[in-house]
Amino acid sequence: MTSSIPIATTIAPSLATEGATVELIGVVKDYGSHRALNSIDLSIKPGEFIALLGPSGCGKTTALRALSGLETVNGGRIVIDGVDVADVPTNKRDIGMVFQSYSLFPHMTSLENVEFGLRMRKVPADERRARALEALEMVGLGTFAERFAHQLSGGQQQRVALARALVTRPRVLLLDEPLSALDAKVRVSLRDEIRRIQTELGITTVFVTHDQEEALAVADRVAVMKDGVIEQIGTPEELYTTPATPFVADFVGLSNRVSAELSGGKVVVHGKKLDLLGAPQPDGPVTAYVRPEDIAIEGKGIPATVVASSFLGSLRRTQVVLDDGSLLSIQHDVDTRPQPGDAVFLRLKGAPVSAVPRTVNAPVSEVAVP
Repeated sequence: MTSSIPIATTIAPSLATEGATVELIGVVKDYGSHRALNSIDLSIKPGEFIALLGPSGCGKTTALRALSGLETVNGGRIVIDGVDVADVPTNKRDIGMVFQSYSLFPHMTSLENVEFGLRMRKVPADERRARALEALEMVGLGTFAERFAHQLSGGQQQRVALARALVTRPRVLLLDEPLSALDAKVRVSLRDEIRRIQTELGITTVFVTHDQEEALAVADRVAVMKDGVIEQIGTPEELYTTPATPFVADFVGLSNRVSAELSGGKVVVHGKKLDLLGAPQPDGPVTAYVRPEDIAIEGKGIPATVVASSFLGSLRRTQVVLDDGSLLSIQHDVDTRPQPGDAVFLRLKGAPVSAVPRTVNAPVSEVAVP
């Protein structure tokens, strides 16, 4: 069962809030001998939507749990609106949280679930009910107030969880992979609704995900994490077009890993000189990261043979093999329809690339799919 219920077009005044400034300063978290967070620094402006993106085990959920108070830290400071809350318990941090599991009380209705946080805060019954109903209206479930969790779809249950997190007017909203248990269509719909509600409420939000499309679609800025550190933080456009490290180039988007040479600050890929992204490197063999959309199928150029071609709606993705046996993925318009076995020619469009040093005998091209 899925949900396509439209949400309210305006936000109730009673739910409006002022976003807080959030800072993680040199935050360290150890689990025995394993360092999950290695001196993390992160500054979030009031009302900003930040996504923590990275593979499993990179530390993104640990950072979120440290911010919420669910994990104690071994070093550093966690500051909300100028106050260090590292030693403040979770229920005193004025933070709303939504997790992957909906965690609704099965014996309570939707309305009672949303009211729960207000009841714990001793809010009078009339005000509590009014605010809870407004929160349900905000997420499009005003007519579902009396339904229990088992009577709701997964998407509807997650909407209730979101309403419950927002009804207390928290200064910060934390979202820990809240969409990963939903089917694709509902996930996209709810993702966009979360972003719209967050924008209208003006609440500072931290969103943890391993899904790069989610992060790029909703966040003002994205922090890409690896091995307990932030590799790069920037707008979605900055991360995609100017990755600071090969890991970011590899993880954010689809990249071809291509055998190349670095000479005089230029990356030479199949005879084409491309600008190098990131810090200067010494000349020598490198692996370059070339985006599929930065390669064109032309009437002349680099010879290749089509292996497969997939229709993806607004574009087509084609895999080819070069004469040296290396594979490349190309992204192009749907009107060009190469067939397996076709001989084609490729042209590098000239976009800058990231690169990492490579030993002479290292494997050549392969497609990196995060």
